Amino acid sequence: MKQSVILRLENVTKHFSENEKPAVNNVSLSLQEGDILGFLGPSGCGKTTLLRLIGGLERPQTGTIEIGEKMVCDRTNWVPPENRDIGIVFQDYALFPHLTVTQNVGFGLKNFSKQQVEQRVSETLNLVQLSGLEKRYPYELSGGQQQRVALARALAPQPKLMLLDEPLSNLDVQVRLQLREEMRDIIKAAGTSAVFVTHDQEEALAMCDIVGVMRQGHLEQIGTPEEIYTDPESRFVAEFVTQANFLPARRQGNIWSTEIGSFPVKQSNSHTTGEIMIRQEDCILKPCTDSPLIIRSRRFLGREYRYCLHTASGQEIHIRTGIDTAIPEGTTVEVSIADDVVRIFSD
Repeated sequence: MKQSVILRLENVTKHFSENEKPAVNNVSLSLQEGDILGFLGPSGCGKTTLLRLIGGLERPQTGTIEIGEKMVCDRTNWVPPENRDIGIVFQDYALFPHLTVTQNVGFGLKNFSKQQVEQRVSETLNLVQLSGLEKRYPYELSGGQQQRVALARALAPQPKLMLLDEPLSNLDVQVRLQLREEMRDIIKAAGTSAVFVTHDQEEALAMCDIVGVMRQGHLEQIGTPEEIYTDPESRFVAEFVTQANFLPARRQGNIWSTEIGSFPVKQSNSHTTGEIMIRQEDCILKPCTDSPLIIRSRRFLGREYRYCLHTASGQEIHIRTGIDTAIPEGTTVEVSIADDVVRIFSD
C-alpha cells in the first residue's frame, strides 16, 4: 500500500535580517506518512528554525508548507500553530509545575468530554509506560519520566505530525540511550509521523527513517540512515556523519595513492587529485616492521579498541577495531581496506 505524503516543503527560505545569510535557505522536502524525519547538523545550521517554520512558530519569507494535504503556509495563506494538527515536544519539556501528570497530559484536550479526556489520558500514559504516576507532579519525576510526560501530552490529541526539538539533550547518557529507543517505538505505536531535531549523529541514525543533514541553512543531503552513512554526497556530510579519516590522494588509473598506501576506488571520478575518505571501522590493522604508520595510542572502549595512528607527515588517523585486535602502542602497522568502502572527494 502506497504511503501518502504527510509533510511537504517547497523552496522554504527564512531571513531574520536582510543583511545576514538566511537561517533556512531554499529547502524542499517531503515526508511519507508514518515516517520519522531527523534534521541533523551542527549548532547554527538552521535545523531548529526549520522545525519552527513547520510548526508555525516562525513564518518564512518565501516557500510553501503543506501538512496532511492541507496548505498551512504560502504567499497568501497562514495557519497558526494551534490549527496545524501538530504536537510539539520541546528541549526543556515545558511542563506545568503546578499540574499533575494527568492534568499536564490532558491539558490540550479542550474539546473532549470528561470521559473522553480520562480515557485518552489513560491510553497515552499507558503508551509511554507511566501508568501509576497520574497524581505526581513534575518535580516528583526523573528527567526521563518528565520527558515521557511531555511526549504523552503532545500525543494525547492524536496529531498528524509530531515535532521534537532535541528532546533528549538534557538527559544523562544512559537514560538518553534507553529513551531514544523507547521514543521511536512510542511514536510508531501511536501511528503518527514525526520530525526530530538533533546534533547527535548516532541518535539521528538510530531513531529516524529519513535523515536530512543541514549546513548553513541548506539541506545538504536527505536520505535513509544507510544512504547518508554509506554514500555521503559531500565531504561535509561524510565528515559530520561518519567521523571518517581524510587523506590527500592522487589518481593513477583506478588506483588512488596516499601516504599510507594505494587503494582501488570503484567510484567514478574525472579528477586526478582529491581526498580519500576512510571510515574508522573499515580499516584492518596488521603489524608491519617497514610501515610509516605508528600506533601512538590505544584506548579500550568496552566493545572495541580505538587507535590513533601517526603518518610520516604527522597526520593523525583514527581506527576502531574489535577487541580481538590488540596491538601495543608504538607498533608500526599497515592498513588494509575493502575496495567498496573507499570514497573520493574532489574540489
